[in-house]
Amino acid sequence: MDQGFTLWFTGLSGAGKSTLANLAADELRKRAHRVEILDGDEVRTNLSKGLGFSKEDRDINIRRIGYVCNLLARNGVIAISAAISPYREVRDEVRGLHQRFFEVFVRCTIDKLVERDVKGLYKKALAGEIKHFTGVSDPYEEPLKPELIVDSSTETVDQSLGKLLGRLEELNYISKGARR
Repeated sequence: MDQGFTLWFTGLSGAGKSTLANLAADELRKRAHRVEILDGDEVRTNLSKGLGFSKEDRDINIRRIGYVCNLLARNGVIAISAAISPYREVRDEVRGLHQRFFEVFVRCTIDKLVERDVKGLYKKALAGEIKHFTGVSDPYEEPLKPELIVDSSTETVDQSLGKLLGRLEELNYISKGARR
């Protein structure tokens, strides 16, 4: 149980990756696990400043996140990544660096993402006003065999969190805890 691992959330912008990652981190800390979160937006500001949104820049960003997650995980920390990570090949490359890697695909329909989008980014992207928008004008390649799929368009956050914690407990990645 004291072994670190990487908990990798992938999915479209607004799907709920960061929300679920933060709730999972809080729960894991309550269970006395050491946890660090690498949020995609924060990493772009602090670790990958200057990178754009070309495929090459996105790949570099994900490789950097994966590298830091691996450093943390091999030192007994649960490293949580919450980044879109749109390309399957690079996600699989990152997976290959880790001894223990748990991928969570946070699925959500475009209709639900548009409905939730307070900034109106999806509407602008769908109207062609934003170029290179993942899931609209740039590809998002769903994982083929993630360890867990949650669907934020049909599940509550508590349901998704319960599924995640249950699966991690089942695989002995984390200690058992009282259910929320």
